[in-house]
Amino acid sequence: MKVLRMRFWIPLGLMCWGLLGACASLPNVKALGDQLDPAATPTVKGTHGELSNAGSKALLSKRWPKGSLDLQQQAALEEAATGVPLIAGNKTTLLFDGPQTMTEMLKAITSARNNINLETYIFDQDELGLKFADALIDKQRQGVTVNILYDSVGTIGVPAEFFKRMRDAGIKLIEFNPVNPAKVSGNDWKLNNRDHRKVLIVDGKTAFTGGINISATYAKSSLFRSKSKPTTKSDVGWRDTHIKVEGPAVQAFQWLFVRQWASQDKDDLREADYFPQPVIAGDKVVRVLGSDPGGHFEIYKAYALAIQEAKKSIHLTSAYFVPDRQTVDALIAAAKRGVDVKIVLPGVSDSGLVFYAGHALYDELLAAGVKIYQLKLAVLHAKTAVIDGNWSTVGSTNIDTRSFLHNSELNVIVMGEPFGTEMEKAFQEDMRDSNLITLEQWRHRPWANRMKEWAARFMDYWL
Repeated sequence: MKVLRMRFWIPLGLMCWGLLGACASLPNVKALGDQLDPAATPTVKGTHGELSNAGSKALLSKRWPKGSLDLQQQAALEEAATGVPLIAGNKTTLLFDGPQTMTEMLKAITSARNNINLETYIFDQDELGLKFADALIDKQRQGVTVNILYDSVGTIGVPAEFFKRMRDAGIKLIEFNPVNPAKVSGNDWKLNNRDHRKVLIVDGKTAFTGGINISATYAKSSLFRSKSKPTTKSDVGWRDTHIKVEGPAVQAFQWLFVRQWASQDKDDLREADYFPQPVIAGDKVVRVLGSDPGGHFEIYKAYALAIQEAKKSIHLTSAYFVPDRQTVDALIAAAKRGVDVKIVLPGVSDSGLVFYAGHALYDELLAAGVKIYQLKLAVLHAKTAVIDGNWSTVGSTNIDTRSFLHNSELNVIVMGEPFGTEMEKAFQEDMRDSNLITLEQWRHRPWANRMKEWAARFMDYWL
């Protein structure tokens, strides 16, 4: 995964392009909870439609740690902010790093009987990409309907023949927001808006999402839960997190895919059983949030609410951490009111500009009591959060302006302590593989690094 492609090889070009018009901005989310008028009971959808108020209340009133988020109140606020209901009856499986995730995704593809929808930022022509392409071609030839939506910037270095081979096999592919304006009809060239989602949906029954692209970058495991501890970068894969969802919530994934496909005004989706009758697969209550440029900032608002309402802990893992002013202020306010705010960030990165732009905020955060950890050796690419041990999210969204404002992203929020406990265990392990950054240590960093931070912050809007 090349650095220039991964974080938009054209930040200077985008900056010049943006100067031709006004820059977009994020909404005011300061004290967001006070701005909302939530229902007394949040909407929860089951396999047979909406649960009654009593059913919703019973589902969310299970025990949670004293002094932490009230799940019912949080869910009602979040629904008021995003307009998206909760969905009950799901099974969720956390997947860590490339090998485990790729194995599960390929297993799901192999078992497909009716349709496969794949939406990805990066789809490389390398050993792993070819393995996926072969598997998808095999299923298409078996009569399974296969549709692929891939981002034009994310795949900018991939030969056209790689995608042509899949098209020739009968797979339908759409290039999202082509970089080449000649491929765009009318005045609809949206170079700065990218599809950063990583979603695989199989038979409308199983869905995957998270931070993992289809690239040989993920052919190896990171230090996470590794029996052997590699000592060189060449022996280490990227550290990332994905989630597998089974149950009624998969319909929400499918709807977001269909909507994104239609937004490109290209070929209609071929007929298939995209929305089979949902069945209960587990006991997890989730919210599936998709955000788009010019939309309603659903993921940004969900993050803002959870941070502002946190009572006990905020544990974030972010690959590209260049937060806007409101997010910085919310994290500082949480730390000052006694919340345990810890953030695991990259110690090494595939993007120097983003790396140093994020560093420019360390001093202010550390001085307020936020604890910052930098992951050792492996490149961190995960985008997760667990708050008060019972509100968790896994998805494609980085904590930066680009993700919240200019990208199409997708995150799953999982409510409840059992999944939160899994997330906490993963977070604690990442902390053990990281170095704690102290304020005293940080204030003695080299002046050359400070200059890079200063320069990078001027471009943080475009990173």
